[in-house]
Amino acid sequence: MNLDQLKQLLELVDAHELSEFEIEHGELKLKVKKHVAGTPVPMLQAPAVTHVPMPVAPPAAAPGLAPAAPAVSDAEIELAVVKSPIVGTFYRSPEPGAPSFVEVGASVKKGQILCIIEAMKLMNEIDSEYDGEIVTIYVESGQPVQYGERLFAIRTK
Repeated sequence: MNLDQLKQLLELVDAHELSEFEIEHGELKLKVKKHVAGTPVPMLQAPAVTHVPMPVAPPAAAPGLAPAAPAVSDAEIELAVVKSPIVGTFYRSPEPGAPSFVEVGASVKKGQILCIIEAMKLMNEIDSEYDGEIVTIYVESGQPVQYGERLFAIRTK
C-alpha cells in the first residue's frame, strides 16, 4: 500500500464520518480511530449519581403551641441526581412518537432505562442506579446535554 492509497482511505473514512476503520491487506494491518478534539469518546457506563438531601420545611406552628418535630421518615428522604455520563443529545423515548421511558411520579427500579443519550451516532441507554420515584426531569427531549449535567432526580426508597 502506498501513500496515495493511504490518503484515499483516510479521505473515505472522513467522507463517510466513520469513527473507526480497520483493514488488513497482506501483512499490513491498518486501524484508524477518529477522535474529534474537545469531544469525549462516548462510552457506555453507569450514570454519575449524587445524593442530595431533600429539603424539609418545618411545619408552621399555631400560636401558643410548640412546633411539632418532623417525622423520621421525612428527614430520611434523599434525592439521587442522575447526571449525564457523556456529551450528546438527550431523548426521553426510544423513537419519535413513542411513549417516554419515564415520567415525573413514575416508580423506577434499579437497572431500568431512564433515557437515551445519542453521541456520535451511538445510542447510549442510561439506567437507574436506584429504586425510587422520579421527582424531576431536568432536560427536554432532543436537547443537547453536557458531561455531568443533571438529567433526573429520584426519591430513593
